[in-house]
Amino acid sequence: MLNSFIVMLVVGCILGFVLAVASKVFEVKGDEREATVTAMLPGYNCGSCGYPGCSGLAAALVNKETDTVNCRPCKSDQRAKIVDYLNSTPGPDGETLKVKSI
Repeated sequence: MLNSFIVMLVVGCILGFVLAVASKVFEVKGDEREATVTAMLPGYNCGSCGYPGCSGLAAALVNKETDTVNCRPCKSDQRAKIVDYLNSTPGPDGETLKVKSI
């Protein structure tokens, strides 16, 4: 009984170490602009822009699926801040986005 417990403990430690190393080696870097734009949006998650919530619109803007900040509940000055942020902040590839407001 004790022997099987020790074997399972050692196997668990080895697999845990392999998973920890793999998570660092195969880590996918996200674009921090997406989180920033999501925080700048109102957070109503209403879907009036045609995307599933504010994070969906932010992902679409950063991934160049759309070039218009078409969030209807967002005030015009906040939309202008988002447009200015995306037009002036380079992404991981070094390029800025060209977006506009509705």
